[in-house]
Amino acid sequence: MARNVLSSVTTFRVLTVLLLLLPSISAGHDYHDALRKSILFFEGQRSGKLPSDQRLRWRRDSGMDDGATAGVDLTGGYYDAGDNIKFGFPMAFTTTMLSWSVIDFEKVMGPELGNALKSVRWGTDYLLKATSKIGSGVVFVQVGDPLSDHNCWERPEDMDTLRTVFKIDGSHPGSDVAGETAAALAAASIVFRSRDPAYSKKLLNRAVTVFDFADRHRGAYSNSLHRAVCPFYCDVNGYQDELLWAAAWLHKASRRRLYREYIIRNEVVLRAGDTINEFGWDNKHAGINVLISKEVLMGRANYFSSFKQNADEFICSTLPGFSHPQVQYSPGGLIFKAGGSNMQHVTSLSFLLLAYSNYLSHANKVVPCGDTTATPALLKRLAKRQVDYILGDNPLGMSYMVGYGVHYPQRIHHRGSSIPSVSAHPARIGCKAGSQYFFSPNPNPNVLVGAVVGGPTNTTDSFPDSRPFYQQSEPTTYINAPLVGLLAFFSAHP
Repeated sequence: MARNVLSSVTTFRVLTVLLLLLPSISAGHDYHDALRKSILFFEGQRSGKLPSDQRLRWRRDSGMDDGATAGVDLTGGYYDAGDNIKFGFPMAFTTTMLSWSVIDFEKVMGPELGNALKSVRWGTDYLLKATSKIGSGVVFVQVGDPLSDHNCWERPEDMDTLRTVFKIDGSHPGSDVAGETAAALAAASIVFRSRDPAYSKKLLNRAVTVFDFADRHRGAYSNSLHRAVCPFYCDVNGYQDELLWAAAWLHKASRRRLYREYIIRNEVVLRAGDTINEFGWDNKHAGINVLISKEVLMGRANYFSSFKQNADEFICSTLPGFSHPQVQYSPGGLIFKAGGSNMQHVTSLSFLLLAYSNYLSHANKVVPCGDTTATPALLKRLAKRQVDYILGDNPLGMSYMVGYGVHYPQRIHHRGSSIPSVSAHPARIGCKAGSQYFFSPNPNPNVLVGAVVGGPTNTTDSFPDSRPFYQQSEPTTYINAPLVGLLAFFSAHP
């Protein structure tokens, strides 16, 4: 009996591997339409004074007094997800990944490049404000009290919750959030280098200063600001990876030898080889290794060869059929990692697979993985499978991108989307008055076009289209940011 069960499991795994690695049999997707919508989503997450070219018209100005209690202008930026808090850590990572998407894939973005650039700049304009007091040793890392905010269900245009400003300084360090902020500013400086040299220089100079602050005052921000950031964006992984990540982007942006030497000197101390198959707002290890490996593959930096070895191991750990406890696949073929909001892992890891496949292609290289050879073509197919799953090639036939396809989530966990807009309901809707919309079985009245929700969070490919199930139904900026690069590539190479 046990032998028959084992045989069935083995057969299932073999079939799953074949399904994932064979060329796609999808009927095809409109990747350009999905790209346009994935960028449009960020306009729905905007805080502050909305510009005249705002396309999601059901949103209005919000958070116009943010920062006033601290005597600083902190208007603008992005709400991270379905609430009305501006969390600096995930916002900075979002900006980094939007920038990386543009850096690697701008040539295939077509007419959407302009909108992608606007999405990056909306993030960096805010990060410049948040670091405007860096000369005094202060970085503002969050606006809004999460307990107060999460006690209400109200539109950002109406919010009367506490807009407390949280900061880090020399006595209350936050190398993680400061490091990610430096990475975002440095990456964006590359994006704007030829388009707006003065702005690019400002971004890079600020990145240098913020990184120096992060490195000089080492510590995790969740130790300094535990009540404000935990359990929402608690730094579980430690701050060391953000320092290496920031140094890698500063090296790429500035070409200064001191950052190369920093990376080499701190590779072991800052644990570059740890958890090589993790990448997201909290853990940068796989991203560090892939980013740095490009130089090795181009034949310009053999002194970084250990990072390429780590990147190769990451690639092998993600291949279906290879036994790795931290990277699994659902029966429908979706990358699955324990915890909530699984699509954040799907999009970020798939981005790395695609980026590395391009680096390998240019170098005419492959990655040996035991009896399997990970070719650039195989990695592209694997990344495309994940994108196609998101867009509807899954057991439920559901697109997990709102507004794409016929069947997509209708009841996403998002305050602004689920409550009637200001134009439809001009009167204020208070803190508890919005609860009726949270519990309503009706579809959200405002379509947050392009939002990708957390998706299935177990290995059964199931999805409850219900607001209270926030781990599955809540969209986030850091799910969409890597997807922008993926969709740009596949819009040109379907």
